[in-house]
Amino acid sequence: MPTEESVQIENVVASTSLEQELNLSQLSEDLPAAHYDPENFPGLVYRTQDPKAATLVFRSGQVVTTGAKAIDEVHEALNQVVSELRDLGVDVTPDPDIEVQNIVSSADLGEQLNLNAIAIGLGLENVEYEPEQFPGLVYRMDDPEVVALLFGSGKAVITGGKETHQASAAVETVQNRLNDLGLAA
Repeated sequence: MPTEESVQIENVVASTSLEQELNLSQLSEDLPAAHYDPENFPGLVYRTQDPKAATLVFRSGQVVTTGAKAIDEVHEALNQVVSELRDLGVDVTPDPDIEVQNIVSSADLGEQLNLNAIAIGLGLENVEYEPEQFPGLVYRMDDPEVVALLFGSGKAVITGGKETHQASAAVETVQNRLNDLGLAA
C-alpha cells in the first residue's frame, strides 16, 4: 500500500487578475525574463527560476502560473511577477486573489494493475478505458472530486484537485476500492 510520501505534487496551476489591461509588447521589452510572441501565443510568458515556474500574463490582466511544485511556490512566483510589474510603474492590485485551478500529483501504488479487471470492477459510469486510444484507465472520482489515471505499471496520476490533500485521499480511495474488489495484492 502506498504511503503519504509516495504521492508527489508535479504541477500546481493557479490564476489571478491584475484588474487592468496591459501592454504586453511594452512589458516584453521592459522585462528581460519575459517572452512574447503574439503570432504563436496571445500571452507574455515570464519564467522564474526560484521557484521554477512559468507565469502567463494576458492583455486582459489575467495571469496564470504553472509548473510550480507547491502552492506556496505559486504565490512566490506570482509575487515576483507582481513586484517586477510594480517596479515598472504598473499599478497592480495590492493583494490579488490567487485561486488554485488544478493540482497534478503522481503516486506509485506499489504493484502491477490489471486495468481490464479494474475497469469492470469500478463500473463503467465512472471509468473510461480504451487501451488502443490511451494506455491508462481514467477514473472520475466523486470524493474527492478528482480524476485518477491508473496505469498497468501501478503508477497513478491524480488531476483536478484544488487542495494538496486531495491526491492522498484519492490514492487511499483507489487502494481501498481495489482491496474491496480483490484486485490488490
